[in-house]
Amino acid sequence: MALDPSDSVGTAWSGRADMRGTLNRLRRATGLPLAFAGLVEPGPGQLRISELQGNRTTALSGLAVRPGNGLGGKTVALARPCQVTDYSVSRQISHEYDAAVDAEGIRSVLAVPVVVRRQVRGVLYGALRAARPLGDRVVEAALEAARDMEQALVVRDEAHSLLAAIRATVGHEVSPGAWEEVREAHGALRALAPRIDDPVLRAELLQVCGRLAGATASGAGTGPATPATDGGGAVALTPREVDVLACVAVGATNAGTAERLGLRPETVKAYLRSAMRKLGAHTRLEAVVAARRAGLLP
Repeated sequence: MALDPSDSVGTAWSGRADMRGTLNRLRRATGLPLAFAGLVEPGPGQLRISELQGNRTTALSGLAVRPGNGLGGKTVALARPCQVTDYSVSRQISHEYDAAVDAEGIRSVLAVPVVVRRQVRGVLYGALRAARPLGDRVVEAALEAARDMEQALVVRDEAHSLLAAIRATVGHEVSPGAWEEVREAHGALRALAPRIDDPVLRAELLQVCGRLAGATASGAGTGPATPATDGGGAVALTPREVDVLACVAVGATNAGTAERLGLRPETVKAYLRSAMRKLGAHTRLEAVVAARRAGLLP
């Protein structure tokens, strides 16, 4: 199989693009002048603030917040939203980070945990430079934004699990049974890619998909022999047409494919018809076989 697991660079992804989109939505929904966020780092479990919007200084950028310390650390420790109306004088929190908070002019702050599988994975903050309460509308919007971030992290986890499974397979002789698992992973990666905001991870998923498909075209792990098709040049399918064929290749129905890709069943049928026409296929199976021979599917 012509795919080197060392080529993959998924560990470089930080999730910043997803946080950026979440903070954008939070500020639009609430009108908050300042919003920022960070993920909890493995090991010591400290929160690292890595994305800010509306900031006037770099005082908070890269700030490491220990569990239990400050507002964010309290939020991590309790796994629930916390807020203060006047940060610098609040008795509800400790004050290890007052210098950075004062430099940014922050007074009223809300911190909401991002929880995945009962584990706090990050914190979203919304803040004002005035000492006044943040109302229920802001709290609800922040909770909704945190749920968006939770879903993004779930997608990231799924993607990395699939990439890890592929890395464990490549570089070895692939049995027919294992090759079917690779095809399942390929289809899952294709379905995940459009849901990922971060361009680094999305590009990696699509790169891995392309190399898996290329391995078939080179004759590795193709499984049972299939009848030869007429010659011809490269077939140009759209990404969504390939997504649909990847689902069909592992036995998904049109309805199942629609659910997996977040499309309408009628849209799936249209993509499938278009792909079949381009591939010169008359059945779903012929389309899958032709796509594999063209190096579009593993």
